[in-house]
Amino acid sequence: MGLVGDVKRTTDFLRKAFTSRRAHRAVSRTFASRPLTPHRFRIAVYFADSEVNMYQMRQWYGPLRKLAERWPVVVMARNAMGAKALLDDGALPIAFVPSVTSVERFLDAQDIRIVLYVNQNTRNFQMFRYGGCWHVFINHGESDKMYMTTNQYKAYDFAFVAGQAARNRLSRVLWDYDIDRRTIEIGRPQADHYSADVPYAPDDRTVVLYAPTWEGDRPAARYGSVVTHGVELVDALLATGRHRVVYRPHPRSGVVDRAFGEANARIIQAIRTANEKDPSAQHVYDDGPDLGWQLAAADVAIVDISAMVYDRLAVGKPLLITLPADPAAEIDEGGYLSACEWLEPEGALDIVAEIDRVRADPEATERLAHWVEHYFGDTTPGAATAKFHAAVEQLMAKWDDWNARAGA
Repeated sequence: MGLVGDVKRTTDFLRKAFTSRRAHRAVSRTFASRPLTPHRFRIAVYFADSEVNMYQMRQWYGPLRKLAERWPVVVMARNAMGAKALLDDGALPIAFVPSVTSVERFLDAQDIRIVLYVNQNTRNFQMFRYGGCWHVFINHGESDKMYMTTNQYKAYDFAFVAGQAARNRLSRVLWDYDIDRRTIEIGRPQADHYSADVPYAPDDRTVVLYAPTWEGDRPAARYGSVVTHGVELVDALLATGRHRVVYRPHPRSGVVDRAFGEANARIIQAIRTANEKDPSAQHVYDDGPDLGWQLAAADVAIVDISAMVYDRLAVGKPLLITLPADPAAEIDEGGYLSACEWLEPEGALDIVAEIDRVRADPEATERLAHWVEHYFGDTTPGAATAKFHAAVEQLMAKWDDWNARAGA
């Protein structure tokens, strides 16, 4: 078994290496044929990941395209597969900068004043060496996971955070971190871009979004529910005839634990079978690049402890959060998770009653409204976008000030 495993790992490594080299050549040829206009861009989004983490970029497309109407935005792609995915999406201008030398050439050719980061990739450190611009962590979501209070926040000049909950969280954990100076509240600008056409004909069915996270790479982060909750709750909802399931699994489901991949496959097949038996049900397996319509359209959302909790919270509609079955999973109960609507593993079999309860309970509705304001402030359409743009304008003014001092 050990030899077979070694052979498989070697084969997978060689296949990935071949695919990466081929993508590198193809992407390099594409970018060589379409050079960027010199000195056009003022804002860069730094993305060092492959296509597997494209969900972290895609949720920012709407806000960044709107921002680009005022300040031209370009994405600096360090990974060939990530660059190819960005090219295929066609949402924003792309610079392929796989080497440090190519990063330097790009910076020499442009006038970048703000660099935005959507994650904590270790290659971010290579970009921090460059002064003359603000390095700003914008993250790829709001949550109470330990990821949201990492000491890596201190590496950035500033962090754009959702609201008071984020500031409180950082204040509790980070030592000697100037919250007032280095964080700027912007709400959830992605929520201003949630609406879109849905892939079904709306009717009187209750639409339930089930959006679990992956299994995690360590015990403290084992928040995934596909195995412990997912199969049972989806089967129960598919059987009612009065619910429509929208299933959006994490793209990394099954990467670490095969059981998660198998459970994910069972859910997908169950949805396919249910639609074959009753085409009017229009259940949805959603693995598309766009995130937003699912959150806005669902009558109830069922999510794991992840950024999806807060993406949905920004909508202000009912949600249930799966309680991790693994006692090693760390849960920050200092915020919304102290008062949320938990769905325990055994509750998955009684999911219909749980959904009916969370929709009808006035106390649950009141609690939800309180926490929406605490995490995101004013969620009036357009308010977060205005905050995002104001934060950028503030840093542009700071750039002018510091640039003038440096030239004095």
